[in-house]
Amino acid sequence: MSVTGTVAGTVGEAYERCREITRTEAKNFFYGIRLLPPDRRDALCALYALARRIDDIGDGDLPVADKRAALEQVRKDLVALDDSDDPVLVAVADAARRFPVPLSAFEELVEGVGMDVAGPVRIADVEELVRYCRCVAGSVGRLCLSIFGSDDHVAAPQYADQLGIALQQTNILRDVREDLGNDRVYLPADELARYGVELCLDEIGALADPEARLAGYLRFAAARAEDWYSLGLRLVPHLDRRSAASCRAMAGIYHRLLARIEADPTIVYDRRLSLSVGEKARVALTSLAGVG
Repeated sequence: MSVTGTVAGTVGEAYERCREITRTEAKNFFYGIRLLPPDRRDALCALYALARRIDDIGDGDLPVADKRAALEQVRKDLVALDDSDDPVLVAVADAARRFPVPLSAFEELVEGVGMDVAGPVRIADVEELVRYCRCVAGSVGRLCLSIFGSDDHVAAPQYADQLGIALQQTNILRDVREDLGNDRVYLPADELARYGVELCLDEIGALADPEARLAGYLRFAAARAEDWYSLGLRLVPHLDRRSAASCRAMAGIYHRLLARIEADPTIVYDRRLSLSVGEKARVALTSLAGVG
């Protein structure tokens, strides 16, 4: 049996389950996914649904031992995809038959999530940060690329990997306060020390920054993430029109979040920053038109 033990009827029903998961859970990505032609849209929904399952194991409330067991079950499921009756795995198996899906990227994602469940998260330096981002997000970028297709099979995987790293660094900056509450600090310890930052919450539950050192550091980290976008967005010219629109939309939403953080880092001190539905829709529309 698979992780959930759910029995699927047909492949079509399996894809419908993945579409439902994506519509419900992919608050940002779905705006880009829906710009793809139906066959690629369904395949990417399947990959998203499995990636989401892996992420949810890491972020869930299960004891650590149960999380590790669940991640190990995912590894076993990936080996026996064609024998599964789980709807998400049925859809992933079908997508992998129709597209060159690098299933090893899911293994990398499992490895990255395993870092989160091992205990309190502390990142020593930028090299460790990049390794983590490559596992949990560069892997997803390469999975997306397998559905997008590309005219450059040598450079495109590297660009997709770099774009995933950019998005994950944006997530980290957006979620500093929330992650701190879960005993996870993804900002490199050596850089925090260099800026004289000690991450903590004030009396009202906001990030404390009495001497504006945290604001200065977050601007520095946002500028670094911007460099990763510059690297990763080199992927877009190598995609066809619909895939390029999808990529621009998915990246564009996070890129706008990053711009707001860089302009005013205090915006993440007491809330979880997000774009409105209207703003996300506008990003998708301009992406489809080839703008941005």
